[in-house]
Amino acid sequence: MISSKTDVRHAIHATQSQHFTTAELRSNYLIDQLFLPGRLTTVYTLYDRFMVGGVQPLEQSLELDNPEILKAEFFLQRRELGVINIGEKGIIEADGQVYELEHKEALYLGKGTRQVVFKQGPSGTQPLFYFNAAPAHHSYPSKKVLLSEAETVELGSAENANHRVIRKLLIQGVIETCQLQMGLTELKPGSVWNTMPPHTHDRRMEVYLYFNIPNGQAVCHFMGEPQETRHIWIQNNQAVISPPWSIHSGAGTSNYSFIWGMAGENLDYSDMDSVNPNNLR
Repeated sequence: MISSKTDVRHAIHATQSQHFTTAELRSNYLIDQLFLPGRLTTVYTLYDRFMVGGVQPLEQSLELDNPEILKAEFFLQRRELGVINIGEKGIIEADGQVYELEHKEALYLGKGTRQVVFKQGPSGTQPLFYFNAAPAHHSYPSKKVLLSEAETVELGSAENANHRVIRKLLIQGVIETCQLQMGLTELKPGSVWNTMPPHTHDRRMEVYLYFNIPNGQAVCHFMGEPQETRHIWIQNNQAVISPPWSIHSGAGTSNYSFIWGMAGENLDYSDMDSVNPNNLR
């Protein structure tokens, strides 16, 4: 049985965002309800036709449906999909192939995969499947990626409150994709700043999902052009859309984790335009 909710977000020009109220910023860029019990939630953005989704299966499995906006025979007819599980162990069945995903493990499903079903774990464990999807021009093999298989780098320092570990899970060098890239970043205890110094990348858009935010804590996500920054307060398991012209940085009231997903013109992870913190306004 399919139970889903689809939302559409339009692309916004940078100069328009300069005049947004807090409520307007949140309604255009914040995805505040991704995980609903027994539901599949999907957001379609007009930034690179990127899609964001959350799945919380209960006893009844949830099948990836085919939103009307795609005008396709099935969801992945012209798309590729990346999934990272931020909950307990869960199961994804793709065209009869069964994948068990532990906490923070990833799965890539290539273009042409017809049926995708999300399930609880073997003993009723509760997964939270977060997915990104982007248009695809080629069918690459589906593949599960373990944390141990990720390209892992450690950046920042405790002195600058930005000591963090970046795990590149679905990225060139680890797996073949058309344009989708995904990974997760975990901040060390005592560190609160992510993506600092910040950057923009005109050739790619990005979405951040913030998770592992402790109860009673929050993250302030900074966005906007470097000379015209704005902020959005984020709660646990909420996501924010980052346009190509925008920085995407954050500071929390505690340490936290986030998943980054990107799509656009190229697969060069280092293709970015860095911004010196002294030049931020």
